[in-house]
Amino acid sequence: MKTTVAIIGGGPGGATSAMFLQNYGIDSVIIEKEIFPRYHIGESMTGECGAIVRKLGLEDKMLKANFPVKRGLTVYGTGGKNSWFVPVMRRGDDGKLHPQFTWQVRRSEFDKILLDEAIARGTPLVQGQAFDVSKTENGAVCGVKVRLADGRVEEIEAEVVLDCSGQSTFLANLGVTGPKYRGNYDRQIAIFSQVKGAIRDEGDKKDDTIIFYKGKYHWSWFIPLDEETVSVGVVISSAYFQEKNESKRDFLIRELRELNPEIVKRIPEVHLIEEVRSIVNYSFQVREFTGPGFICIGDAHRFVDPIFSFGLYVSMKEAQFAADAIAKYLDGVDRDLPNPFIRHQQFCEKGIDVVEDFVDFFWEQPLAFAAFMHVRHFDEMIDSLAGRIYDGQPSPAVSSMRKLLKRNRAEENQVSLPAGSRYHPERAEIGIEDYQRMKD
Repeated sequence: MKTTVAIIGGGPGGATSAMFLQNYGIDSVIIEKEIFPRYHIGESMTGECGAIVRKLGLEDKMLKANFPVKRGLTVYGTGGKNSWFVPVMRRGDDGKLHPQFTWQVRRSEFDKILLDEAIARGTPLVQGQAFDVSKTENGAVCGVKVRLADGRVEEIEAEVVLDCSGQSTFLANLGVTGPKYRGNYDRQIAIFSQVKGAIRDEGDKKDDTIIFYKGKYHWSWFIPLDEETVSVGVVISSAYFQEKNESKRDFLIRELRELNPEIVKRIPEVHLIEEVRSIVNYSFQVREFTGPGFICIGDAHRFVDPIFSFGLYVSMKEAQFAADAIAKYLDGVDRDLPNPFIRHQQFCEKGIDVVEDFVDFFWEQPLAFAAFMHVRHFDEMIDSLAGRIYDGQPSPAVSSMRKLLKRNRAEENQVSLPAGSRYHPERAEIGIEDYQRMKD
């Protein structure tokens, strides 16, 4: 089989890539090992994530699916005190902020909507598991080898391979990319499930995200998924979880009863209706995630921390950027460079650097963060939390954060330097054995 672009993974990054490539008239094939719908975490959209959905022409489908409307985010401090609210706002043509809404999504439904739409618009789906890549004599990636459901092997030739495999980091595990490093939040664990019977806020805020803070690196989320169901999760250090010596289920139930008075008020009785799941060591970064014939998208090359729900947005936005980069590449732009996608890589890295600085500042300087949010840099903080992390950055707010963090991104060696190696030299490169342990 031949195609221009082979996309590994049919999740939001893969489906979004396919649809934006279609806008350029570029053919692609999606390779997906799972049958959709399937469970996935990461249910809250930023404002700019909603903007991508609208750009794809899918707002009517979102409204028809009756996904909860998100108009903002509320954070409750330790003991339920010092709360603050972040509204979802867009930048209008006049350059000013205007109220907007986005969505909370049950990922099994949302991801299937995106994949079905990509297929309906003309992108073929190959049901199977990618297990290797093909390379030219010069070492450029030129295709993917796929094991189909019946055991046959299909080799798909392509000019570009997009890795949209998420935290499976397909190309990194094959050694196609540069090294993979632990991130600044690698020793964290997220334990999560769903509840019914939770008490929502009233009015326009009833379906908003709520974050409950207990202490540094110890927090919980509350994300409405439909009229009855709420996604809940607790994020803590792996050491704290091990100290408690509880099952995941018992641990989650106890934490929801103790973590913060405001979550206890909303979930007076914990009725879990979904399997209790966990993700460990989720923070990482892959170096050289683009190269001759390949681009990694979103979680396939970097994930910082889930606290402000950037993950889904970054995957979909980078998918859009990748389509732009591939269109230029096919027109001959930068084809003679050792890495024809180096500009795309640097642009995306600088955007996620903003996310990393934002998250680090929240944890390291919480009082200053609150002052930035309420007093000094309200508009710029709203922009960053909405996902406007690429153009117009660093804003004065982000520049001030970097100064307080003693981080000079203007220096070449500070741009996208792996956080794990910067602050924790003992956090060595993640090898295949480490990755397998993370999955297990």
